[in-house]
Amino acid sequence: MDAKQQIPNSKKILSNKSLLFFIIAIFLFATTLRTPITVVGPIISFIRDGLGISNGLAGFLTTIPLLAFAVVSPFAPRIARKFGMEWTLFYSVILLCVGIILRSIGLTSLLIVGTILIGVAIAFGNVLIPSFFKWKFPLHIGLLTGIYSVSMNISSGFAAGFSYPMATNSGWQVALGFSLVLGIVTLIFWLPILKQPKIALSPASAQAEKKQMWKVPLAWAVAGAMGFQSFLFYCTSTWLPEIFISQGLDAASAGWMVSVMQFSQIPMTFIIPILAEKLVSQRPIVFFFTFCYLIGFAGIFMEWTSLAILWMIFLGFAGGASFGLVLMLFSLRTESAYDAAELSGFAQSVGYFVAAIGPVLFGYVHDLTESWSIPLLLFIAISILLFLTSFMGSNNRTI
Repeated sequence: MDAKQQIPNSKKILSNKSLLFFIIAIFLFATTLRTPITVVGPIISFIRDGLGISNGLAGFLTTIPLLAFAVVSPFAPRIARKFGMEWTLFYSVILLCVGIILRSIGLTSLLIVGTILIGVAIAFGNVLIPSFFKWKFPLHIGLLTGIYSVSMNISSGFAAGFSYPMATNSGWQVALGFSLVLGIVTLIFWLPILKQPKIALSPASAQAEKKQMWKVPLAWAVAGAMGFQSFLFYCTSTWLPEIFISQGLDAASAGWMVSVMQFSQIPMTFIIPILAEKLVSQRPIVFFFTFCYLIGFAGIFMEWTSLAILWMIFLGFAGGASFGLVLMLFSLRTESAYDAAELSGFAQSVGYFVAAIGPVLFGYVHDLTESWSIPLLLFIAISILLFLTSFMGSNNRTI
């Protein structure tokens, strides 16, 4: 079924209150996809000291979800075909809640198991939500993707900000467990969606089962774009504070710079999906975020630290624009919702594997060279690779 065939159903839905309710449900769902992860970083010392675990294991807590994304993503479309997208997403939130509860009990073994379950649950949302938009509202994919992206960024930013004071006042278990509230509220708002007609396997998606994405060059281009933008996001979030401290900023100011970068992404994550949907070719967006990446990284490489906030704004614009575009490519480069899910699963599997090794590789290069110069050149090199893959993926054709 193509977009034109789905338009009448979309208009019917848009004529009543279900669209508003759907937007609220999606907004809430999106908050569950990042907050369980971003609460960990600021309170990692509380977790380490509270459980008596090593720094290596504590740091691995932020890598486990990324590895889960890489492993689980290819299987999400197949499971959705069996249970339907609505029910699969509903079950994923239940699994997320179970993981949050286990992680917050206060035992090392349950902390690891809970973190794995959280990564598995979030992988389903990451993969299926873009294709869910393509099926439900083919005329409003850009708008819904923008709302979805913004809610993820806002909630993750606030979660990172509130987790430390919450851990200080109420304990790290409470800080880790707070995301459970969002999960429960999401389940409540998702119930009416389950009463709607089930998204069934269509003839087009049945053919998609026979496709092997790893044999399609366009799929690799989208996967490369996903991987390289994820590499840049997780590496900058992890290492930029250390880089700024080495250039003379105090720790508090260095941390604030990363916050500026993250919040600068928000307008781009809303605008870019809407713009990408309207453009025949998305290559102008690729030129825009590549320019922003290169300006931001060049300023940091030259150690013009007095303008650090400007470089962070450029990197925030670039990160938000590249992330927003990649989410849209899953829909724009495919013909059906389940094709989009297949592409999303493949691209995110590749992408999050690259993201998982990124911070480790970046730190290894720094230790090897005993300098931040080569790692910063690595940022620029990855930006160029992101340009090439995004440029190829933005060509007006479909898989």
